[in-house]
Amino acid sequence: MDLGIDLGTTHTVVAVVDRGNFPLLSFSDEFGDSHDHLPSISALGPGDGELIHGFEAARAMAQGLPGIRSVKRFLSNPAVTSSTPVTLGAGREGARVLGIGELLTSYLRHLHDQISRATGTDALRAVVGVPAHAHTGQRFVTIEAFKAAGFEVLGMLNEPSAAGLEYAMRQSRTLNSRRTRIIIYDLGGGTFDASLVDMSGTVGEVIDSVGLNDLGGEDFDQVLAGMARPRLADAVSEDALREACRIAKEGLRPQSRNVLVDLPEETVRIPVAEYEDACQPLVDRSIDVMTPLSNLLQSDPARSDVAGIDMVGGATSLPLVPRRIRDLFGRRVHRSPNPTGSTAIGLAIAADPTSPYSIRDRLSRGFGVFRETNWGQQVAFDVLADQTLRLDSPTTITRRYRSGHNIGIYRFVEFSRTDADGTPRGDLTPFAQIVVPFDESLQRSGAAIGPEDVHPVDNGHWAEETYTIDPSGMVSAEISDLDTGWSASTTMGLDRPVVRS
Repeated sequence: MDLGIDLGTTHTVVAVVDRGNFPLLSFSDEFGDSHDHLPSISALGPGDGELIHGFEAARAMAQGLPGIRSVKRFLSNPAVTSSTPVTLGAGREGARVLGIGELLTSYLRHLHDQISRATGTDALRAVVGVPAHAHTGQRFVTIEAFKAAGFEVLGMLNEPSAAGLEYAMRQSRTLNSRRTRIIIYDLGGGTFDASLVDMSGTVGEVIDSVGLNDLGGEDFDQVLAGMARPRLADAVSEDALREACRIAKEGLRPQSRNVLVDLPEETVRIPVAEYEDACQPLVDRSIDVMTPLSNLLQSDPARSDVAGIDMVGGATSLPLVPRRIRDLFGRRVHRSPNPTGSTAIGLAIAADPTSPYSIRDRLSRGFGVFRETNWGQQVAFDVLADQTLRLDSPTTITRRYRSGHNIGIYRFVEFSRTDADGTPRGDLTPFAQIVVPFDESLQRSGAAIGPEDVHPVDNGHWAEETYTIDPSGMVSAEISDLDTGWSASTTMGLDRPVVRS
């Protein structure tokens, strides 16, 4: 069975490929009620502390057991690897530390089991979503966890790109020969992404993407919790308060005058106007980040080839968000009728081999390496790939040269933009370092080496760098000593490089 799976910060949504239709899969809670999502929550169960997930974990956390929400937020750390530790119930008795890969795999096994029960099949194939500005490590850990949980991963697609597919199928009447492009505004539970997508015909192409890995619905929950806490008469745990605030936020309607935070012993009433004033800086952050794309719509609306802005993601249900966007951009703002399901539906469209709709994605973050030059007196930056790289097929980039040092130190970074001279600016994220000995004695000894061991050499060994970027945007690197055959390779997200003598 082919699926689209949107692993969200708060909820996981699954769409099924069904003869040209893409219905959302329903999941049952402990009361037998159906929901179009599975909570992205893990906890330690009562008794032996077994890992539990989804609705069962939500219930356990409500009862005060250790747990964790928003694993996806932890994944956004650029230094993440499968063994990056995550603590369930941090600061509490009975807390447990797990590698993030182990925790995510366990959650996805639960998801696999729930889907199998609902559909009657264990053969599950999926296109999975990832934030457009997800780092290479996050992509690697996510794909590996899906595979370990029993899914056949057909591909990985940036979430706003998937939402663009859903928009093209749902809102084709807004696209014409003059206006072929749309801006996807995707404000989810933990991340914000915006992508400019050209949907000429049925084959779309991502033109550009911007985003924030630290802005989402959880931040709006936190604002509400901060306002509610001083108004409480009784003590309440942070987990219980945050969950109550999330429910209160999601219950807001355009006509609501008060936010009602309903707790077991009391209800806190906060004026909506006061809450929205406190949240507006969060919305404005998303608008500021989206400026490189929205300028195309605002500069000359009558002549712009941008059909509009499509708002998706669960956090757009907060009335302030679409109202603020419409105040700026007018009638060309569309909000998906199913903002929490649009990405999963788009992923399912991508998974459907019979669908006429497809999309060509681009690398959402540039990738490059810092190296010493001029015998260690200077550091130069080499842009290996930027956002112009299309992800239609694997791309290989090679550098070959004679080493000027006995040891090469390669510091890899991802970046959002570069200056005209190729210098990375703005959102610059270091995410890996490889130290390579171009000295046969060091290669044989296997001794630990570092920057303090580097010195210039005459007639150094020939070195070759090979970088491969796959269609999901993951980067692997191999540094080889061509004189000795020694090499070190890594996929960004691995705990350590793999050395081959």
